[in-house]
Amino acid sequence: MRDAHFLIYNMCASTNISTPFLKKKGTRSKALIALGLVCFLWGTTWIASRQGVLYMPALQMAGIRQLAGGILYIIYFTAKGMQWPRGKEWMPILVLSLLNITFTNGLTTWAVQYISAGLGAIIAATFPLWIVVIHLTVSKVKLPRNAILGLLLGFAGVCTIFYDHLVDFLNPDFRFGIILSLAGAWSWAFGTIYTKQQATAFNPYFSLGLQMLIGGIILSGVANGTGMTIPYSSIPWQAWAALAYLVIIGSVVSFIAYLYALQHLPTEQLSIYAYINPIVAILLGSIWFDEKLSIYIAIGGAVILIGVRLINKAFKNQEKVKDQSQ
Repeated sequence: MRDAHFLIYNMCASTNISTPFLKKKGTRSKALIALGLVCFLWGTTWIASRQGVLYMPALQMAGIRQLAGGILYIIYFTAKGMQWPRGKEWMPILVLSLLNITFTNGLTTWAVQYISAGLGAIIAATFPLWIVVIHLTVSKVKLPRNAILGLLLGFAGVCTIFYDHLVDFLNPDFRFGIILSLAGAWSWAFGTIYTKQQATAFNPYFSLGLQMLIGGIILSGVANGTGMTIPYSSIPWQAWAALAYLVIIGSVVSFIAYLYALQHLPTEQLSIYAYINPIVAILLGSIWFDEKLSIYIAIGGAVILIGVRLINKAFKNQEKVKDQSQ
C-alpha cells in the first residue's frame, strides 16, 4: 500500500496545519501536473512491490524500504529545522508506526506475494468501508445516509470481484493473501480513525519520516526474528531495482509532488488520487504481470470506488456541518 501519505491528508484537515517550508506560489496547472504524477506513480508502487517480492521475502523488502525512506525524510526535515517530538507527542507517532507502517504496509506488501497487485490495490482502497463498519459497531453517532449507501455499494463491489475468484479460494496461498490484504485495510482504517482523534499540532510531514523509520526497524526485526530474510548478497538486481523505485519514485518524487499539490489545490480535489491509484495498479498489473483482467473486476472495482467516494463525501459534509455549528 502507499505510505502513510493519507495520514498527512487527515492530519492537515484535522489541525489546519500549513506547509510553511513551501513558500513559492505555484500555478494551478503545475499543481494539476503534480496531482497527475501522484495519481499515476503511487499506483505503480503496487507493481514495484509485486516485482520485488518475486525475488525476496516481503517483510524484509518492506523493512528496507521504510528504513531508507524514513532516513531520507528525517534528514530532509531536520535540515529544514523541524523540531523533534517531545514527551507525549511520541505516543501517536508510535501507535501510527504500528498501524500505518508495520501492519498496513507490511501486511499488504506480504499479500502481493500471493495475490495480484491490482486485487491488492482494490482491497486496500476499501478501508473507508471498514471505517463505517467500525463506527456502526462502536460509535453511537448516527452515520450519514450516504455513508451507509456507500458501505452497501462497496460490499456489493467486493462480492462482484470475489465472484470472479471463487475457484481461486481453493488455493490456500490465495486465501492467505486475501486475509493479509484485508488485515492491512483494517489496520489502515483504525489508523485513520486514530489520526482523526489524536491529531496534534506536531508537524505531520516530519512525523511520517519518524513513523517510517520506526516501522522499518520493527519490520526488519520481525523479518530477521522469523527467518524471513535472505543474505543481502543474494538479493538479485530485480529486487534492488524495485526497492530503489519504491524509495526514490514512490516515496521521494511522489511525496514532493504530493506536497506541492497539497499546497495549491483544494483537499477535495487532491483526494482523487485514492480512486485512480487502484485503476493504475490493475491496468499495469495486467500488462506487466499478465494479471487477470475481467469484466467482474472492472465492474466490481468501479462499484467499490463509487461506494468509497460516497463515504468520503458523506464524512466531509458531516465535518463541515460540525465546523459551521461551532
